[in-house]
Amino acid sequence: MFGSSEEAPANTSQLLNRLGVPGASDCAAEKPEPGEKLSVMFRLHADRTLRRIATLGALLLVAACATLAALLPTTNAQQRPRRAVTNANQQTRPTTTTTTQTSQQPTPTPSTNQPGPVIQVKPSSQTPTPTPTPEGQEINPDELITIDTNLVNLNVRVIDRNNRPVHDVQQADFRVYEDSVPQEIKFFTREEVPISYGLVVDNSGSMRPLLNQVIDAAKTIINSNKSGDETFLVRFISSDKIEVLQDFTADENALMDALDNLYIEGGQTAIIDATLLSAERVANYKKGNDLNDRRRRALILVTDGEDRSSFYKESELFARLREMDVQLYVIGFTGELDAQNGGLIRKSTKDKAVNLINKLATETGGRAFFPNSISELPQIAQDITRDLRTQYVIGYYPTNKARDGQFHAIRVQIASNDKRDKRIAITRTGRIATAGNISAPAPNRNKLTPPDRKP
Repeated sequence: MFGSSEEAPANTSQLLNRLGVPGASDCAAEKPEPGEKLSVMFRLHADRTLRRIATLGALLLVAACATLAALLPTTNAQQRPRRAVTNANQQTRPTTTTTTQTSQQPTPTPSTNQPGPVIQVKPSSQTPTPTPTPEGQEINPDELITIDTNLVNLNVRVIDRNNRPVHDVQQADFRVYEDSVPQEIKFFTREEVPISYGLVVDNSGSMRPLLNQVIDAAKTIINSNKSGDETFLVRFISSDKIEVLQDFTADENALMDALDNLYIEGGQTAIIDATLLSAERVANYKKGNDLNDRRRRALILVTDGEDRSSFYKESELFARLREMDVQLYVIGFTGELDAQNGGLIRKSTKDKAVNLINKLATETGGRAFFPNSISELPQIAQDITRDLRTQYVIGYYPTNKARDGQFHAIRVQIASNDKRDKRIAITRTGRIATAGNISAPAPNRNKLTPPDRKP
């Protein structure tokens, strides 16, 4: 209350005069009472303490306000980039974007700027197991080979009226026609030759209740493999999920393990893409000079037949299949497809699937199966194995030497004097006249870089 240089009042009168209390001088002559003096001193001490507390409180309040003012801008600055990072993360989710585009465009049209689907090879399956094969089958990847594209090879299956295979047809009984013109047979054999084939299994949601039985049927087919046979396994869902779980190998244990790794996954089924890529893979495997290439090539496709989102068109698929000597055996589970959503012009989903499956088999000289129950799968597996083993190989040089890139229809008949003993020859429906002799490094389709995929 008093500065450090001021003297404290000697008595109550001086104190009252300094405080400006009226009449203080009149009391100067009076002697204060001891109790009154003590009371005044107590009030002065209390006033001094309260003022100090008030000053300290004011200082603390000012300091707090200054601190808050300094902290608030920093907090806001830290929050802004957090919001920006969150937005950036939300904008870079390719899976969500791709799924939305796929659902809106079930059948995309190929364009020059849009890359087509690729078959994805798992790292563990890239190196095929070396297997002994007949002389002339193996090709050095660095060797320069010449492919004689004039020779046309046909794998011919012969059945009787009851769809039973016929094993005793002689070369003289066969008649080959190209564009209705008779062709001279230059090569003929009934011997058993090595088979390279692929198991291509639809793993989309519609196959969920059938997958275990499909795996068992596939194991039955693999168990029938003989020396020189090689198999690869493909699982597919949509165009961006066509995966080689096991590449070409004769190791049955490796194939069985790969089959056990099949699993169902949601997606827009791309049957056409999976069939085309798998057919190209088997068509080019160990491909050599046509005169020495005695290997039979086939695909076994298991699906419900409903294509929803393939990159390639159906016409492109069949145009490419006509350039290959690959037979297709198709097991079609079409029973659950909607047969009521069609009309006079538009075919139902089931009709489309059945037509596609039948055409795949007919065009390639294979066979289509439509099981009504999963209990039929073991017998179907045995029929496929039997058909692959009991075939004739016929070769001819076409009389039309033009390599014009056009389709030429092929028909094979068997001469018979007894109408009751009619025998039916089944083979591919035609060929594309490709370019002339090709000199190129031997193809090696196993050197593919697998994409980074989640385990």
